[in-house]
Order: sequence, then structure tokens, then C-alpha cells
Amino acid sequence: MNLEKPMAQKLIDMAIKARDMAYAPYSGFKVGAALLSKSDKIYMGCNIESASYTPSNCAERTAFFKAVSEGDKDFLAIAVVGAPEGENINRLCPPCGVCRQVMMEFCDPDNFEILQLDEDKNVKSFTLKELLPMGFGPKSLI
Repeated sequence: MNLEKPMAQKLIDMAIKARDMAYAPYSGFKVGAALLSKSDKIYMGCNIESASYTPSNCAERTAFFKAVSEGDKDFLAIAVVGAPEGENINRLCPPCGVCRQVMMEFCDPDNFEILQLDEDKNVKSFTLKELLPMGFGPKSLI
């Protein structure tokens, strides 16, 4: 883990807080995210579902879109937590493929950290490259 433990824990705590705001009446699976920019700003996001499913948005993309809409485009790490409503966070909740692709747009895959909580409440860190090997990003078009 490249992030210092206090910052990693702060991101996890903020992701848990963001999870409380999730709107997941159909799946019942609530996810929260906390995205750390290189300017040390933290953007929170939650999943937001729609009855027609397709326009739903994941917590990770909500955080990224909030940041980008405010002009922030350089990121260090994101914490993501999720579990069914009413349950404690007791498993890893890795980003979906679409969210990983959005991360490729704005993040260095070798250095961007994705923080998760395991079943024992330990913080686990993965690089984007570990979760999306051979990812397609802006450099792929050069």
C-alpha cells in the first residue's frame, strides 16, 4: 500500500459513510466510494439505481464524475465498500468492469490504489493494473 495507513483508513471510513446515502431499492446492495485526488480532495459517491436498471450508476463512477465535473482529473486512490442493505461490510467489493474502465481514463494503472475491506475488516490494496491487466486507456490511442 502506497498510502499511509491513516489516509487509507480515512478513505474507508468515508466510503462507509457514502454507502449510507446509496439508493438501491431494487438490488438492495449498497455501495459507497471515497476518491482521493492528487490535490488531496476527497469525493464521495454512492450507487444510484433506476427502475429501468440501465441508467443506474455505480458508487465509483459517481465519485469520479463529481470530481471531473469540478475540474479534478488526477487521482491517487479510491476506497470502495459494499454489502446488502442491513448487513455489515464483510467481503471485498471490487469495482465492476465499467468502473475500472473509467478509472483507466484518469488514473495511472501502476500506481492508482483501490482499497477494500476484507471479511476481517483489514484494508486490502490493489492497483488498477492488478484488477484490469492490459487495460485500454488514453495511451492506447497513441
